[in-house]
Amino acid sequence: MNGSTASERSVHASPTGAPAPKGLIAKLRTTLEMIKFEHSIFALPFALTGAMLAVRGWPAWRQVLWLIVAMVGARSAAMTFNRIADLRFDALNPRTRMRALPTGQISLRFALGFTLLSCALLVLAARELNPLAFKLSPLALAVLLVYSYTKRFTVLSHIVLGACLGMSPIAAWIALRGSVSLSVLLLGAAVTLWTAGFDIIYACQDVEFDHALGLYSVPKRYGIRAALYTSAILHVLMLALLVTVARLENLGWVAMAGLIAVACLLAYEHALVKPSDLSRVNAAFFTINGYVSVLFFVTWAADVLIH
Repeated sequence: MNGSTASERSVHASPTGAPAPKGLIAKLRTTLEMIKFEHSIFALPFALTGAMLAVRGWPAWRQVLWLIVAMVGARSAAMTFNRIADLRFDALNPRTRMRALPTGQISLRFALGFTLLSCALLVLAARELNPLAFKLSPLALAVLLVYSYTKRFTVLSHIVLGACLGMSPIAAWIALRGSVSLSVLLLGAAVTLWTAGFDIIYACQDVEFDHALGLYSVPKRYGIRAALYTSAILHVLMLALLVTVARLENLGWVAMAGLIAVACLLAYEHALVKPSDLSRVNAAFFTINGYVSVLFFVTWAADVLIH
């Protein structure tokens, strides 16, 4: 895994027929499509929830702006670097070989530049928000970037990915309060378990490929059926943690109603995917979890504002 064979190098160098976009705007558009920029919605609602719990209301618009910049920078850096780190694997995987980097639609140099710019945005936003956030920004970046290599050596890669999103409410709390609390740490842990749970579902698509390349994942090591059970357990634990956070923060019935709705969505997500039928994984991964994050934020934000 540390070196590339001649055939693998030829996959990178050979033309695929996909036209390379010309011009900066076209390259940026292709890069944003590559990293599924619209899926920033997964983490942003949890960051905003952490911010609202920190100030017990709606933060100043300046703070909201820089929080959004930080989140966009963090996710863009992490996703683009992941595509760079996994370029060799993406070029060999039938599911991913048509991504922008393997097909040459954007260059490795451009992707690296975009990653550095995204990292700079995160650091700049942290500097504008809070001195402690600024000091911790290199640590956040380290976690975000290291994740891309974890699937090479540990089955816990799903948890590391979860931690990347789980940092978002904690980082927002630190940015606005300059400290941490038990409740926001538990909120971060809940987001970690939620993300790890749906990432395990997503990884079920690549079991054969992971076996062939020697990559690590829960589905590859324990099988798809056990992986789906593990995902469900993680989501149950997530809900338990969120109930604890709601109690610690003295939230009311609106927040609890939101959790009931989230539980129903997660149950539906797990009903969509069966060991014998993975055809609806994308619906479970993208659509349902987008609804989960937005619904969670709307109900908890409403509860904070009401109280």
